Amino acid sequence: MVSQHFRPEGGLEGLFQLRTYRQRRERLPGFLAHNFLIRLMKVLVDHSWPFSLAHGGVQKQIEESKAALQAVGLEVEYLRWWDSRQEGDLIHFFCAPSAAYLRQARLCQLPVVATVFFSEACNRPDWKLKIQGLATHLILAQPFASGIKEQLTWIAYRRAPRLVVGLQAERSVLIKAFGVSEGTVSVVPLGVSELYLKAASGERNEHHLICPGTITAVKRPVELALLAKAARVPVLFVGKPFHLADPYWKLFQTLIDGKYVKYHPAVAEVEEMIDLLRSARGFVLFSKFENWSLASSEAVSCGLPLLLPDRKWARERFDLGVRYFDRDDSTRNIGILQRFYEDCPSLSPPPVKIWSWREVACKLKTIYESLVSSSR
Repeated sequence: MVSQHFRPEGGLEGLFQLRTYRQRRERLPGFLAHNFLIRLMKVLVDHSWPFSLAHGGVQKQIEESKAALQAVGLEVEYLRWWDSRQEGDLIHFFCAPSAAYLRQARLCQLPVVATVFFSEACNRPDWKLKIQGLATHLILAQPFASGIKEQLTWIAYRRAPRLVVGLQAERSVLIKAFGVSEGTVSVVPLGVSELYLKAASGERNEHHLICPGTITAVKRPVELALLAKAARVPVLFVGKPFHLADPYWKLFQTLIDGKYVKYHPAVAEVEEMIDLLRSARGFVLFSKFENWSLASSEAVSCGLPLLLPDRKWARERFDLGVRYFDRDDSTRNIGILQRFYEDCPSLSPPPVKIWSWREVACKLKTIYESLVSSSR
């Protein structure tokens, strides 16, 4: 509560009319800064891709993070690139901003937090990351081609005031492959909605496994569909392609038989997705690359056992609590899928922590506060 003896010029109404956290801080005494001002911080959320071009997990992460940050008391707006009058206290950029973007933000005294994703790189062995780090250092150390180097995200990773990733494996990529200072990288988990947290286990009375996700080559639904047919294991695929003319989508359509390869269009309502998960026999994912896999966490919330690719992200997230495919595309995976399907009724979801988006927002809020305070 604000002290009754404190009256900023213009009163509290005048204080709230000031547009930025920094402006408000100048009008309040220091003893109120931590407990009061953090609730008034204004965050501008930016992203390099329109959702209409690339729907999926990043879109969900941005939308859920924005809503949760507002729920814990922050002002949050999507950055309006056309609005020169929009103000804020920091930018949270999802994906890697350019070096020029960071330079201009610094000139405008706007700290930038960048959430970056390394779905492919975080699954590389450490020796490959070290070789990549050596190559990065040698290239950036050259005295020529500075204009070209300024276009590389490698530079942006090093210059960003704060970087956020979901996994320790991704943090290792930034440090080992791109030479980023350890102190600038924060690991913040991804959450699930309150509806998932309240869902609990269902009856699991359907005879199929379930595989939600975008119908695209990285998620490998075609390869999983062929495996399902070979193993004679029914799998329900839930999702949509990036575009109906995508050849990969057309190939997937030819495999749908309603018996071993079932298909349900992408689900807009969380309640419907929860119903599909809670009724499934188990959850299966065959992606080539992942970094966190929101779908896997949502499946755990609904009480499903998991069968996942044997990759670093899955080992870090779930360790020995799930079943894994063989790393090679071998005939052994047919047997692995069959055994998982047969064992599902006796299997439990992995005993891992599932975070809420509100918990995620609280972690982000702490990062924001530290960054804005240090940039004064």
